[in-house]
Order: sequence, then C-alpha cells, then structure tokens
Amino acid sequence: MCGIVGYLGRRAAQPILIEGLKRLEYRGYDSAGLAVLEDSKLVVTRTVGRISNLQERLAAQPDSPSTIGIAHTRWATHGEVNEVNAHPHRDASGKIAIVHNGIIENYAAIKEYLATRGISCRSQTDTEVLAQLIGLLYEGDLPAAVRSALAEVQGTYGIAVMAIDQPNMLVAARKGSPLLIGVGDGEFIIASDATAIVQSTDKVIYLEDGEMAVVTPEGVRTATLANVPVNKQVSRIEITLDQIELDGYEHYMLKEIFEQPASLRNCFAGRVNTAEGRIQLGGIANHWRQLTTSPRLVLVGCGTAWHAGLVGRYLFESLARMPVEVDYASEFRYRNPIIEPGTVLIAISQSGETADTLAALNEARERGALVLGIVNAVGSTIARSTDAGVFLHVGPEIGVASTKAFTGQVAVLTMMALALGRRRHMSIGQFEWLLGCLDRLPNQVKWVLDQSAHIRKIAEKHIEKQNWLFLGRGFNYPVALEGALKLKEISYLHAEGMPAAEMKHGPIALIAKGTPAVFIATRGEQYDKVLSNMEEVRSRGGHLIVVGCEDDDRLRAMADDFIGVPETPDALQPILNVVPLQLLAYHAAVLRGCNVDKPRNLAKSVTVE
Repeated sequence: MCGIVGYLGRRAAQPILIEGLKRLEYRGYDSAGLAVLEDSKLVVTRTVGRISNLQERLAAQPDSPSTIGIAHTRWATHGEVNEVNAHPHRDASGKIAIVHNGIIENYAAIKEYLATRGISCRSQTDTEVLAQLIGLLYEGDLPAAVRSALAEVQGTYGIAVMAIDQPNMLVAARKGSPLLIGVGDGEFIIASDATAIVQSTDKVIYLEDGEMAVVTPEGVRTATLANVPVNKQVSRIEITLDQIELDGYEHYMLKEIFEQPASLRNCFAGRVNTAEGRIQLGGIANHWRQLTTSPRLVLVGCGTAWHAGLVGRYLFESLARMPVEVDYASEFRYRNPIIEPGTVLIAISQSGETADTLAALNEARERGALVLGIVNAVGSTIARSTDAGVFLHVGPEIGVASTKAFTGQVAVLTMMALALGRRRHMSIGQFEWLLGCLDRLPNQVKWVLDQSAHIRKIAEKHIEKQNWLFLGRGFNYPVALEGALKLKEISYLHAEGMPAAEMKHGPIALIAKGTPAVFIATRGEQYDKVLSNMEEVRSRGGHLIVVGCEDDDRLRAMADDFIGVPETPDALQPILNVVPLQLLAYHAAVLRGCNVDKPRNLAKSVTVE
C-alpha cells in the first residue's frame, strides 16, 4: 500500500500522475515514485519522503512527453524505507514495471523459485517478486503474463502493470485492495482511490476482487482472472474537487472538525423527520423485520470505527434493548466466532476498504449472518459487499485522524437504535423527544466549535506533559477512548482512555503531580460517580481538564480547566462531547510542531491485514 495512479491518454502523463499522487497524500506513505515510457525505455524515478521530493528530482530532468505511466506512494510493509524498496519495481529484463498495494503472502516461496531460474531481487519487497515473476512469464502478451503470475500468488493486491513493447497498454487487477478506472475524454486513469481522478473525470469503473482490466486507447476490457469477460457499469463518483480542497483552513483535520455541523445535517437530511416523528433509512428499509427480531447484533470495526461501535453497543442496549457484541474486526474471524441464526453483523468503516473489516464481514456472511455496512465512501468495496447499509453522507475525509466520520458513524448508529427502539418498546413520546434533541445536535456542535481558542490555551498549558488520561463512564467511556486515540495519533503524546471507575483498579498508580486527566462529566445517570472519580485524581495531584455542561457551576469549581458543552440526553452526548477532545488533540499537535494531516507511521485507509 498505499496509493496507485496510472495514466493512458493523449496528455503528458507525468503531471497527471503527480497530481493524482498528491490527491492521495492523505492516505499516508513514506516514499514515492513513477515510471513513464520514453523512446522504448522505462524511465523510473523514485524518492524517499514526500511527493515534493519526487517533484524536485523530476524538475531536474527534461520534461517527459510520455502519455503513459504508473505511479505509487508506498507505506512500507516489506523492507525498510529507501529508494531501492520504493515503487515502481521492474523485472530483471527492465521490460516490465509494476506498482502494487497489498501483501504477497507467499513471496518467499516465489523468490526461491525465481532463484532456481537465475533471477535475484534487488529489493526487500514482496512487490518486486511479483514483477520478476511477470517478467519471467512474459512472452509478448502482457495480460497473459499477469494472469499467469497472479494464479501463483497468495495474498492481496491492487496492481497496475506496463511493458516496453506494449506501449499503448496498462493492465490492472485487484484482490482485496481497491482499484478503479476513471474514464475521461480519450484518456483513462487507474487509481486506488477516487480522489486521484476527480480533477479529470467523474466517470469510473470499479474492479471487483478477482477481476483484471486491460486499458488501451480503444477502451477498457474487463475479465476475471480466468479470462471470462465481465461487463462493467460506468458509475459516477459523488465527490467533487472543491470538497477535497483546504478552503482556507490550515489543515484538513481542522477543516473537517469545523465541517461537523454541516456534515451532521447532511447525515440527518431526509432521514430524521421531526414533523412526522419518524426516522427513514432507505438503505436498510427491507431489513427492519430481521433487525427487530435479531437475537444479537455484532458490530465490527478498527480504530475510530471500533470506538463508534462501542457507542453503538450502549445505544442499541439502552434504546432498543438488544444484545450487542462489539469486536475488533482484526480479531473477529480468527477466534472462530459463534454466529447464531438471525445474527446481524454491522461493519463500520470510513473508507469502506479496511481489509480487516472486509475479512470480518465475509466470515460472518459465510456463517449465515445478515451483513450491513456503515461507510462513508460510496462505491467502496464494503459498500458493494454488504447485503445492505447506510452511507454517512459526511463528505470526503482527508485528514488521517478521523473526526467527522466518527460523529457521522455515531449519528447513523443513533438513528438505527432509535428506529429499532420505537419498533420494539419505546413510547412515541420518548421517541419524539429524543428525535428533537437529535435534530438540535448540529447547532450545539457549532456552539462547541466556537470555543476553539479557549481549548487551544488549555492545550498550550499541558503540551510538555508526556502522559495523559482520558476518563468517562457509560456512553462517554468510548468518547474517552476516542479522545486518547486522537491525541496519540497526531501529537505523539502517550494517552490512555478508560472507564473512570476502573482507574482505581490499577491505573491510578500513574497519577503524579500535574498529570493531565481529561474527564467527560456531562450530566447523566453516572454524573455523581464521575465526580467521585475526579476527587480521587485531584487528591493525588492530578490536573483536571473537564468537559461538562456549560451551566454546571459545581463542576467549574472542581476543574483546573473547564470546557463547557450544551446539555443533551445521555444517549446523544458522544457526538457532542467528542468535539472538544478533537480540538484539544489538534491544537496540541500544532503547538508541538507535528504534521497534523500526515502523522508518522499511519495510513488513512489500511488495506492490508
């Protein structure tokens, strides 16, 4: 992984490849490179670090007139970060070039076989092994060589391949790693993400697992890896160029934090009807009966999506009185999960391409579960692989640290839980009251955002502290986990989130004088219990940073630093209370000089296990 761009058309390829790579920067990477075809030679340029480094190297070379090329941003999986391991990779003859996302699990065995044929690899990567195998099998027919090589491969891949003596052809294939083909006016762009093609076209062909595409000036031919033709529909992508621009903000993360009032309104639009007292979720309209009678819901996700799933457990149990299990998608299929008849699995993913989550939903489907998706990216693999689902409609999220996608995921889970609660036991009065509170959330989030400068001052006081605690109870326990994750992801400070009551069972030993302890203490069923936990920290010298109801004078008096939020019911507090924690993490990272949108070692869409 992490980003692929390929171009075949009438324009110079190099600027389009670079622009596509820049659109994919948010996915995270450590090196970049491209290959173009010039005078019957493959010209490959690779650099460590940012795409700007690649641009500087290309600027020192003559402009390339080539109209065909492939490019890549690498997030290291096999081999250290250096130019030798950067993509594209070539075969021993220098005729074949490839870019690859994914992991070739049997690369060591293939490498041993290549050695018996006198072929050695220059890099430490699994990708070069695939390039060498294609080169070994190549006899002038690139699609046939790719097809034969992939028949020997175990693992995941999204690849784009080109050959010197087939100068008007790109070959693409996928298994477990996203790949699409943008269709323009006399040109085609292969990419791992739609954001790489929006500057050129809004028409796209999505490849499915086990499919290969041969791209020539005449068009796109698609077939299975067994060479059975497949007729593909040309779809339209919903994102626009202006949605992925900074629009005056310093960072994408800040822009996306401040977009949350609008993104929540978009998420609720056409779904929350306060006038008629109903919730309408068209994507799962045909499955309400099965959802209502299900003996158990299983929510799976990774990272922030898993935290959203934890909120979902509280929501479904409290509002709908349904048994719920929340699993890390990466662990789900490896523990031989029990899927009873009627079980519903809900897969949560911003990108819709998370490999672990996709594997979990496939496992659940094989065992007979109804599989639903909650994703943001229309046209993504998870969106196309589930039985049904609900899109977030929060717009593209570019920052690696998820913000508006989290509140969108929780908003969708809240709507689902309310709709199920009404169908199972909830009175119309309670339902309509909660619906009205839900409808007010976007304006309340706007109120919290207006405190950004105040939150920055709080961050400034504590950025030298290396260890933070985030504490909450009930619905706000997952919020504490998400707040700690945000601080870790982008500021590189150690932070631990936990239920406030669990602190006294061991972690209280971490409290020292001045330790920042962030409490989520808005009014609710466990309000008095949280205040007791705060006293435990204060008596040991900890510094209390408290998120509470803005009119709570008692809490203000206890807190060393106080962040006020509007009052709302327990079940809706996570959407509101996470916003100040997002701002706290953002300001801490900026003050520490960290690269907010591209934190080290992280990728936006994790498409490998």
